[in-house]
Amino acid sequence: MLLLRILFLQLFHLLCRIFLFLVIDLADLKEIASLIETGSYSKEVRRIARAIRLTIALRRKLTAAVLSSFLDHVLTPGSEAHARLSAYVPKEDEHEMEVDTATSAVQIPSKHLLPELEIYCYLLVLLFLIDQKRYNEAKTCSSASIGRLKNLNRRTVDVIASRLYFYYSYSYELTGDLAEIRGNLLALHRIATLRHDELGQETLLNLLLRNYLHYNLYDQAEKLRSKAPRFEAHSNQQFCRYLFYLGKIRTIQLEYTDAKESLLQAARKAPVAARGFRIQCNKWAVIVRLLLGEIPERTIFMQRGAEKALRPYFELTNAVRIGDLELFRNVAEKFATTFNTDGTHNLIVRLRHNVIRTGLRNISVSYSRISLADVARKLRLNSANPVADAESIVAKAIRDGAIDATLDHTNGWMVSKETGDIYSTNEPQLAFNSRIAFCLNMHNEAIKALRFPPNTHKERESAEKRRERQQQEQELAKHIAEEDDDDF
Repeated sequence: MLLLRILFLQLFHLLCRIFLFLVIDLADLKEIASLIETGSYSKEVRRIARAIRLTIALRRKLTAAVLSSFLDHVLTPGSEAHARLSAYVPKEDEHEMEVDTATSAVQIPSKHLLPELEIYCYLLVLLFLIDQKRYNEAKTCSSASIGRLKNLNRRTVDVIASRLYFYYSYSYELTGDLAEIRGNLLALHRIATLRHDELGQETLLNLLLRNYLHYNLYDQAEKLRSKAPRFEAHSNQQFCRYLFYLGKIRTIQLEYTDAKESLLQAARKAPVAARGFRIQCNKWAVIVRLLLGEIPERTIFMQRGAEKALRPYFELTNAVRIGDLELFRNVAEKFATTFNTDGTHNLIVRLRHNVIRTGLRNISVSYSRISLADVARKLRLNSANPVADAESIVAKAIRDGAIDATLDHTNGWMVSKETGDIYSTNEPQLAFNSRIAFCLNMHNEAIKALRFPPNTHKERESAEKRRERQQQEQELAKHIAEEDDDDF
């Protein structure tokens, strides 16, 4: 009997804890709804942006019971929006506990539903469906929300709409149907441009670039990016994504210097919590730097939480640094699946020439004279005629200025010239200038990214405060005049 009472008390405490947990979440959602309502009436977009940030923080706590109660609280029962959104939320059984019945039963009478709250409800349901892995229903819900958004032209909806655009594309990407919405994204981008919705333009431009790059349509992505209207970035996250996509496009187009700058800037500007995004930026940046003939620092591969993901690229960098063609071939075959998933396999194929050039540079430094047969053996050239291949490789490296040597065709030798003092050339000055330019560019970007508090001193003061200020100024003027008379 005592054991049953103990079990009953434990079960009661557990149910009370769950009930309080759900009630707290519903209260938080109601506070967010009131924040959106206040921002809508006062036309303060920053309040709605704050509401979206709070929603993302509560996303993992969202349950069907809380979401259903919130929809009943915000939307009018029997309305089209309520019927459509409630269909995606699973119904609770009759024997289950009702959530916050005292507060949800009291409906706030309103003349009409705010569009911001309706769109916010679409966003909540869409987040719930994606977290529950109900991707087909998420596609249907996101399409309905986009159809509703096309009829709204309110600046206070733009912040919520930008989130809906992202999850609209994400739900189709999860089901592998990303190509179906490309026309809709282009139409939405055109609408956002006509409405001067710059945040929507940023988001939709990145979604279109992601759509094109997902199917390796780099030429179309570059045409869209070059012809899209220019404006100042409003979201740091969207700007980081844009830099990442720009770096990928520049890499494919063989513009490695610009690609390296964009990728490194995207990795620096990305939030600390966006670990996966920074890892992707570092992967592409490592490949680009290797293609430029640079060797990335070891600290890049030792970042906390990124060691395992960057391990294949670390071994690849080691193979390129040594100039061992056989090791490079083994690493490429060992991590072929990883490179194909990351979309960098075609770039790694380009690195073969860099590996050969690095190995040839090491040979020219180590030997003053070496036969072409030994060069082919040290480079591990697996071909029908390795000596002829080695001769053509050495001749091309000499022509490009990669090594300072001459070819003796009669004896079949490569004769290296003596290395001079590098400090007698302009190379140290060029390296120093590039570092100074990098530091100045970083300083300028930091200055542009500064955020200043609002101009509170320019707000209109009340009549009472104005009278007090004028009285204080008059007393101060009298006091100064009396002191001046005494001094005189």
